[in-house]
Amino acid sequence: RHTARPMTASIIGAPMTYGQPFVGTDDGPSRLREAGLLTSLSSLGWRVQDNPDLDFESIAQSISSELYATERSDAKNSLLVGHGCRHLADVVEAELKNKRFPLIVGGDHSIGIGSLAGILRAQPNTGVIWVDAHADLNTPEMSESGNMHGMPIGMLMEGLADNHAEIPGLEWLAPSDDGTKPPRLQPDSIVYIGLRD
Repeated sequence: RHTARPMTASIIGAPMTYGQPFVGTDDGPSRLREAGLLTSLSSLGWRVQDNPDLDFESIAQSISSELYATERSDAKNSLLVGHGCRHLADVVEAELKNKRFPLIVGGDHSIGIGSLAGILRAQPNTGVIWVDAHADLNTPEMSESGNMHGMPIGMLMEGLADNHAEIPGLEWLAPSDDGTKPPRLQPDSIVYIGLRD
């Protein structure tokens, strides 16, 4: 009912690497394509629209160097993650409104902020099945490391993080002056599979 016929999977490469300290997560989209992602999807009966990867490097270069001084140590690289995820959210929302299934391939887990925000803007009553060893429920105040890859659910869960306007790059997740509510996941709308800690 949410995807038009013929069913089209719209691949969105999100080569984010700023949400954690290790280089290489940005290779995910190209590695999955090389491993046969498009062929596998088409063999399941899906039409496949393979979009160019999102250009997070250009987004990083567009951020004024003075803004980096405003970042918080409990939300590392929040400007890069926040601006990149805002762009991702816009793309995901547009794909859903065009009745295509957005298949987001990353990238570190911080892309969950943009992926889920875009889904919730297009379909606010979405239920989430989160398959991960970690709940990703951290907020800057809870995180021991400040790495944003542990925060995608925490930043979008209703009632957990209410200070988005204070986190550089994530201001777009704060309530707007015109009363527009930001995307939020209700606590009873998520199921976890595979949690170990």
